[in-house]
Amino acid sequence: MGHRGVSSLLLSTTSGDVMKIFIAGASGAIGSQLVPQLVARGHEVVGTTRSAAKTGALRALGAEPVIVDALDPDSVADAVAKAEPEVIVHQLTALSGPPDFRHAKRMAAATNRLRTEGTDHLLAAARAVGVRKFVAQSNAAWMERTGGPVADENGRIEPNPPADVESAVAALRHLEDAVTGISWAEGIALRYGGFYGPGTGIEAVPDAVMAEQIRKRKFPIVGGGGGVWSLVHITDAASATVAAIERGKPGIYHVADDEPAPVRDWLPELARALGARPPRRVPAWLVRLLAGKAVVDMMTQARGISSEKAKRELGWTLRYPSWRTGFIEGLG
Repeated sequence: MGHRGVSSLLLSTTSGDVMKIFIAGASGAIGSQLVPQLVARGHEVVGTTRSAAKTGALRALGAEPVIVDALDPDSVADAVAKAEPEVIVHQLTALSGPPDFRHAKRMAAATNRLRTEGTDHLLAAARAVGVRKFVAQSNAAWMERTGGPVADENGRIEPNPPADVESAVAALRHLEDAVTGISWAEGIALRYGGFYGPGTGIEAVPDAVMAEQIRKRKFPIVGGGGGVWSLVHITDAASATVAAIERGKPGIYHVADDEPAPVRDWLPELARALGARPPRRVPAWLVRLLAGKAVVDMMTQARGISSEKAKRELGWTLRYPSWRTGFIEGLG
């Protein structure tokens, strides 16, 4: 993050309450942005990773690194007990690597376990040490497919998703219900829009996974491309998370930019920003046959989200209020 981003965060501080914060999944895309933002604001950060190879990077960001197996309740309980944090931030996913079908299925299954078992282990550990706030990563990809192109926090997760994504949607629902249902601490679920920018795979560096797919024209517009997506630059997602940690009330907040847009509008602009040719257009029936119903649904039926609550209640301001400027200025 540049000096402008750090200084604006420091200037916008409204709380002098310095906290000890335990970030589960600190070496991921959002964790890597979140740690330095919290450290810049004076907070003490303990960050988990599964990999000993990533401890040096976490330490360089300003966190105290700890290796944790998030699916082992004893490992989680021990790490949280030693850290004695006031806040736990749950950013655990297994979403990384090449998006081939088999790999994607494994990543989805692992992420589902982190959102169910991993959430439960973290909540149990949090309760045992008297954590006062628990903030968890959800996402807005599967908002209920009725009610107009944009949903606010009163919108619910789709109750009848395609069969090939049913377990993933159920895992999101479990996470949100578990976190916002606690009575012994403030539980907050953040429904993020789609990430782009450094560390997300949609960035202007060699071998960025999704950017490379777009350059190879392997990320097409499906059918009419009418699915509405809400996007958010990763530094803005992190600053919203900081605001939720410091000022959030129990419940759900949406975190995305101010311009929800159909895939057919934003994807060609992203391709142009990456120096790629325009995306191909592929019939929905063919994609359904090759990749399943969930992909078609996302590309043709998805709903965007409104983040007015986060801006109003958290005092959150976006560095990139629209993906139009974010794609030009913020891909790395």
